Amino acid sequence: MTYDPADLIFAHRLADVARGETLRYFRGTELATVSKLEGGFDPVTVADRAAERVMRDLIEAERPEDGILGEEFGPKPSRNGLTWVLDPIDGTRGYISGTPTWGTLIALHDGASVLLGIIDQPYIGERFSGAAGSGMCKGPTGERVLKVSTKTRLEEAVVFTTFPEVGSESEGAGFHAVAGQCRLTRYGMDCYAYGLLAAGQVDLVIEAGLAPYDIQGPIGVVESAGGIVTDWSGGPADQGGRSLAAATPELHRAAMEILSGYV
Repeated sequence: MTYDPADLIFAHRLADVARGETLRYFRGTELATVSKLEGGFDPVTVADRAAERVMRDLIEAERPEDGILGEEFGPKPSRNGLTWVLDPIDGTRGYISGTPTWGTLIALHDGASVLLGIIDQPYIGERFSGAAGSGMCKGPTGERVLKVSTKTRLEEAVVFTTFPEVGSESEGAGFHAVAGQCRLTRYGMDCYAYGLLAAGQVDLVIEAGLAPYDIQGPIGVVESAGGIVTDWSGGPADQGGRSLAAATPELHRAAMEILSGYV
């Protein structure tokens, strides 16, 4: 489908209403948290559910033909080919720890590809958005165009991932094989790392075990800034699983040559 600029305007409205809910609970002393993973810790909070609910309510009210795929509630099938893909708090572990590196992810998918993406960090008031080859960041220092770095060699690159273990034992080994050749490795930024990549601050983000709502917003932002996002074999990453986001084709190719031995 063809991108409609009105879709991005509406996506910003979704991010705005979600901000109110996530900030209402952030760093609160009474934040109710439960784990979705029996025998482990996969947290979800009242803030996750409240933020997704207000976004869904706005979509239902103004875009009733559109589908919805969110992390916290059941999917709503699309009647027009368009689906809003929502992660109200990507990085809930960071959220409940009080760190300002979580974010709200919003994407619009047409059944074949991501049309737009938003990564919103409400606490510091920074929002990365992208669509149709144009990306912007608006934050405390103003607004600027997003553009990835020009790094081409792994030994120059800064690489991020969320968890040091990176999925399975084999996937973790693959990540560390790439990271061992990079200049600097950092952990724990969740979706914020993709915003930094789109802004030219870092050069690679490598993850595994993702759901569609974890990666579609970042795809829209990174690709709008000139970056590349695929799975570890070079295929589409929009349905989740493993992701490799790179600033340049050269970095993407170098990282994928290593990672392909671990898929």
